[in-house]
Amino acid sequence: MENKTVYLKCERNVEVKEPDVFLADVGTVRCSDTVLDARLKAIKVHHFGKEGAKRCVISTLKLVELMEKECQNISVQIVGETDVLVEWISVGRHKGWQQWLRAALVCLVSFFGTAFTIMAYHNDVGINEVFTLLYTMVMNREPQGLNILEAAYSIGLAAGIILFFNHVGGRRLTKDPTPIEVSIRKYEEDVDKALIAQAGREGKEEE
Repeated sequence: MENKTVYLKCERNVEVKEPDVFLADVGTVRCSDTVLDARLKAIKVHHFGKEGAKRCVISTLKLVELMEKECQNISVQIVGETDVLVEWISVGRHKGWQQWLRAALVCLVSFFGTAFTIMAYHNDVGINEVFTLLYTMVMNREPQGLNILEAAYSIGLAAGIILFFNHVGGRRLTKDPTPIEVSIRKYEEDVDKALIAQAGREGKEEE
């Protein structure tokens, strides 16, 4: 019987909601034979125990081995990552009042932390003295209370933050990712690479 070509594409990091992990959960399988395609996707590749680790690294070589063991007349072509970091996420762990409490805590820390940072920076550079000096030079008198420079600067600061982070409420101004999203993606990639490398050094990678 002629070997059938099967393409396997895996991501570097995947999250699953069930303890039983199947091939369809960790990668994308493509084959011209729909029956064979469904059969391969149903292969069980890992099981998370209740008391064990909630994260594991699976080599694509193990996936190929399981696929060839299930169907011997296939030729597997790997077009994605060589290692997959699989994490078991408990569906119910973020539900209820704890989720709202965490969200409120993050909002408070972000708001007051950002406000303190802006005030500390303005205090370091002496922004009040600068505005007072500019106002006196232009108007030939010292400002009394809130002046147009401070109001314009506050509006410009808020507009600059909105444009920089590319969000107004829940709406995105452009289709480009925000700087925070880019930083988070880079951080996630670095963490995934570090975990995969650590699993390889400790011999915990499933091959």
